[in-house]
Amino acid sequence: MSTTVHILNGPNINMTGLREQAHYGSQNYTQMCESLVAHAATLNLDAIIRQSNYEGEMVTWIHKIAEAEEPLVINAGAYTHTSIAIMDALKLMRAPVIEVHMSNVHAREEFRHRSYVSLAAKGVIAGFGADSYKLALQWVANQPQAPQTIQV
Repeated sequence: MSTTVHILNGPNINMTGLREQAHYGSQNYTQMCESLVAHAATLNLDAIIRQSNYEGEMVTWIHKIAEAEEPLVINAGAYTHTSIAIMDALKLMRAPVIEVHMSNVHAREEFRHRSYVSLAAKGVIAGFGADSYKLALQWVANQPQAPQTIQV
């Protein structure tokens, strides 16, 4: 039985491969997602990937993920540094939240050094391009699973 893990991407992440390739790489968003789903499968994880440029839509998805009590890997894009609403939604999560960034946000502009997502995340992985997501998936896969109840 595989574990479901959600990957939620914020604004402009869908433009990966087109924007700032020095930070985000040349692989396009579709290729990145396909690679992540395939990698998750090798770890016995079922990855559900969503992307939105709209804060409220992201908050609604986080609510549903929190209700399902499933782990979340999140790259909130620019909302990382601005959204108290996303932070508040993430604080509803009982399953782990892993914050990821493709670029090393601490080597970039000062405003990127502040993360509201970090206030609700178990950990942060940054600076490894799309591999940041793969490292997060590896961590999720290595977590002990809750024992299954067997009905007799």
